[in-house]
Amino acid sequence: MSEVGIDRVYLALGATDLRRSIDGLAVLVKEGFELDPFSQCLFVFCNRKRDKLKILQWDHNGFWLYYRRLEKGKFQWPQKSVQKVTAISRRQLRWLLDGLPLNLRQAHPEVRARVVL
Repeated sequence: MSEVGIDRVYLALGATDLRRSIDGLAVLVKEGFELDPFSQCLFVFCNRKRDKLKILQWDHNGFWLYYRRLEKGKFQWPQKSVQKVTAISRRQLRWLLDGLPLNLRQAHPEVRARVVL
């Protein structure tokens, strides 16, 4: 998945029926979330068991549909609230894909190289 040119990452909160294909997910983005599926964004969906993801991405002349299935474990997926969708950073998406929660308060501190004399 290329992150070049990605403006935003949107998560569909709660569970999504992943039997939907590209067209069904694009309609959900347009009508359910009132967002443009043809924008330079990633739209991420998770199933009820939280062990499968689909990511919809428009790329100049067609859609990409990425699919991920975990053999063990679950994604730390946020539950649906009043909102149907939320924007997250690309870093937070990597956290989710690695099995970490979105609300990490602190990552490893940055280490800067020191000059050794």
